Amino acid sequence: MDLRSLFSYPIIQGPMAGGCNTPTLVAAVCNAGALGSLAGSLLAPEKLRHQVNDIRALTNRPFLVNLFVQRTPHPSKEEVARAIELLRPVWSSLGWPDLALPFRWCEDFSAQFDTLVALKPAAASFTFDILSPQQVQRLHDAGIFVIGTATRVDEAVAWQDVGADAVIASGIESGGHRGTFIGDQRDATLGAIALLQAVVAAVRIPVISAGNIMTGADIRERLALGATAVQMGTAFLVTDESGIHPAYKHRLQHAGNAPTRLTRAFSGRYARGLENRFMQQMADVEDQVPPYPVQNALTGPIRFEAAKRGDSELMSLWCGTGVGRARRMAAARLVETLVAEMQQPG
Repeated sequence: MDLRSLFSYPIIQGPMAGGCNTPTLVAAVCNAGALGSLAGSLLAPEKLRHQVNDIRALTNRPFLVNLFVQRTPHPSKEEVARAIELLRPVWSSLGWPDLALPFRWCEDFSAQFDTLVALKPAAASFTFDILSPQQVQRLHDAGIFVIGTATRVDEAVAWQDVGADAVIASGIESGGHRGTFIGDQRDATLGAIALLQAVVAAVRIPVISAGNIMTGADIRERLALGATAVQMGTAFLVTDESGIHPAYKHRLQHAGNAPTRLTRAFSGRYARGLENRFMQQMADVEDQVPPYPVQNALTGPIRFEAAKRGDSELMSLWCGTGVGRARRMAAARLVETLVAEMQQPG
């Protein structure tokens, strides 16, 4: 299968976990001729199956499912207690006497993977770690196009070596979680254009560019530099079909020149979003919080309560550096707008 066979236009709507990209959004993007992506990383197998079926009821075009490659952690009681104490300034500000422990640290990746293979979407992408050649072969045997995520050139080469069909070159400007799996996450600092050029020179498989892509002119630039397609997350976060909280969407629409920055305070893995009170309160201790997914599970109740209260100061407001250029409209209209802009003379 060729990457270009998955879409009419070389635009991939980025997978955005946490309810951001609904089946309605994915299907709308696909029906407009781009490639919609379902974030399956936080979904139990049955929920993943249900949402894939919902997408298939809304479109007969190819779509993509994204998963986090992860292992279930087993932190000690002492590690968990220390993490809860580091979060005390935040949860105590909610009037809570303590922080409730989660039922699980994360979904079982093996179960998610088995479900993915059985569902047979046209494509699947992966981040946080790398698959084994045997896992890639299972996906290929099911007719699934395999896309890896890289924040460094050696990660892109590693995905090629295990048999991936394409790789996403995710620049430092990208919103949400960094997909670094080789070396320290803080060392993966290449901007999207520099990373794209380096990865294109290093691999034979198609390269998808991600990071600070908001307009058709941005897309045209990346294609001219060797990208086969682009992946856009922030641009789709403010579309009508996006499932993010209204307060979150409001902050993005009015971001202007508000700064984004990387933090590991919310999840234990570096991710880019709008700075808010949570990030500020945790700034001095974020290097001490446990790695993903433990910290992510511990902050879950805080983020859930923030959503109930409509308090965006305690939400994870993931977005990329281009958020100030985001445009509110229906997803299909955004795709149409981007395509029209791509076709304009440079």
